Parts: sequence; structure tokens; C-alpha cells
Amino acid sequence: MTTTPDESSENSIGTDTGIATSEPDGSTTQADSTDSGTTTDGGPVATVPAELLDLSAWKLTLPVGSRRAPDEPREVLQPELASFTLDPFFALTDTADGVVFQANAGGVTTDNSGYPRSELREMLPDGSDEAAWTTTAGTHTLTITQAITHLPIEKPHVVAGQIHDADDDVVMIRLEGERLFVEGDGDELGLLDDAYVLGTVFTVQMSAHDGIIDVYYEDLGDPLVSLARAAEGCYFKAGVYTQSNEEQGDTPDAYGEVVIHELVLEHG
Repeated sequence: MTTTPDESSENSIGTDTGIATSEPDGSTTQADSTDSGTTTDGGPVATVPAELLDLSAWKLTLPVGSRRAPDEPREVLQPELASFTLDPFFALTDTADGVVFQANAGGVTTDNSGYPRSELREMLPDGSDEAAWTTTAGTHTLTITQAITHLPIEKPHVVAGQIHDADDDVVMIRLEGERLFVEGDGDELGLLDDAYVLGTVFTVQMSAHDGIIDVYYEDLGDPLVSLARAAEGCYFKAGVYTQSNEEQGDTPDAYGEVVIHELVLEHG
């Protein structure tokens, strides 16, 4: 059974999404509005996540089920994703400058994992099918500017970005307590920050080319990690993959949370 986190918690991030149509599961689809507001620099204010981040080549997996399949994680594809929001799992911040991804320990999980996620999975550019590229042909890059904002209590671990191949994760951006690092095949490949403070915004870039996966952190001059890996069926993931559940001792409403401010996907 899925338990929704207490939205009154001081750690929850609210949204202000304007005019919206409610769905039976609590999600909303944004309607057109002639008054969407303006930012301090005069530009339009985003009213749904897809107006802030380019989500045209992504699908979303949530830690909640649907009415038809309550025990299976709900997936949201284009074109629905273009106007979709579901507070607190996938919504704009109060200031509309970031997208909140939240997954609670009691959330619904995929068949191949015991952990919940609110996570984007890369699709083809038109959103019609799942992306599947190889590290040995072309250059494939994802740059994420984000902050990890909340961790479960008993097992304070989350993943905030991945390269996955046809079988398993290849590279993950992982936070365990205060230790932010790059993981591959269960090993720590490179330390990003040994005293990460929740809410600190950082930029990480994962780039695959010529059978090499480079990971850059903050200063994008030189890669912090450079991993030789020939892999097929690859794709990027972004958002939050909470690495805890009730079996780990966390309560159902304990959660991991990531706020993404910029998401840039490039293939060449």
C-alpha cells in the first residue's frame, strides 16, 4: 500500500501552478491561462515542470500507482507529461525556479527494484520510444544543475542521476549522508563532496563517447571520473531514486527529494 508523505511537513515544497484540472489520482493537467505572471527579469513564470525543463525526450516514473494498476509505478509519457504535475512527487518549487522530485520509502516500486523513485527516463527526441544508445558511437551528454534537499532518516541514501545500460546501472550520482560521490558497479569511482549540505545547488555532467564515460562536477574543465566502458542500450535518468524502504527501518512517509533547476540533454 502506498503512503503519501505528509505535505504539511516543513521539508515539503509546495507549488503554485495556477489554473489546473484535477485528475482522479490527484495529479493535475495545466490549462491555458492568459495571466501566467512574470519573473523578476520580465520573462514568463513556469506553471508546470515541463515549462521550466525541456522534457520532450523524457518519461516520468512515479512512486504511486494509477487507478488501473495501483501496485505498479505510474508512468507519464508525452504528450501528457507536457502539462503534468503531481504534488509532492513532481511539481514546481514555490518560486518556480526548480522541479521537485520526491519518492517516499513506502512508495510503489518497479519490478526490478525494491526502492521507490520519482525519476525521468530518457526517450527518443520525439518521445515515441525509449532511448538506447551505445557508449562507443557518438557523444551523449547530460548536464544537471540540481540540489538534493531531503533524505530518509534511517537509511539516508539517494541517487540523483544515472547512466543505465540494457541490463543495469553503469554510473550513478549518489549521496549517502553527507558523502556525495560517483558510483559504478557498486564501487565508489570518485568523490564529489565529502561534506555535502542538503539544499546546496551543484552541477554534474555525464558524457559518454569513444567507449569512455566522463563525469564532471562543478568546474567542467576536467572530468573527475573517466571510466572505460563499452555498453549498449544506454540511457540517462534524472530525478530522485530513494535508496530506502520500510524494510530498511524507514517509515512509509520518509522520503528522498531532489530539485532540478536545469536539465540539458545533448547527442552528437
